Amino acid sequence: MGIINPAGLKARNYYNHVKIRPGIPIFPTGQVAWDENGNVVGVNDIKQQIEQVYANIDRLLQGLGVDRDCIVRTTTYVTNLAVVSEIHPVRERFFSGLELPASTLFQVPALAEPELMLEIDVVIMKPL
Repeated sequence: MGIINPAGLKARNYYNHVKIRPGIPIFPTGQVAWDENGNVVGVNDIKQQIEQVYANIDRLLQGLGVDRDCIVRTTTYVTNLAVVSEIHPVRERFFSGLELPASTLFQVPALAEPELMLEIDVVIMKPL
């Protein structure tokens, strides 16, 4: 287990370049702001969507029987870069006290439904 941030790479306080966890890699579907019935939570409200996405990630982890520290990588997709500053506080709270995963962020023109503003894809290492 460990974190690697090679010298010469840009340092950030909200991700690491490499997070190593032993186990079985799991590549689940990206999580968006859908409730259990497939309804979009927080239409036109990025804060509600962010909270819903992280709550869905927690549900996914619970279903797999793993904790947040098993997430080794996140990929975040947003339809508007202006919302990125809203994501960081929730992400920091979600990973509080843990070694942060590697992370990438993309702006995309659209997601699965026009009301969705955010999607987060995680890679999980499930302990053996």
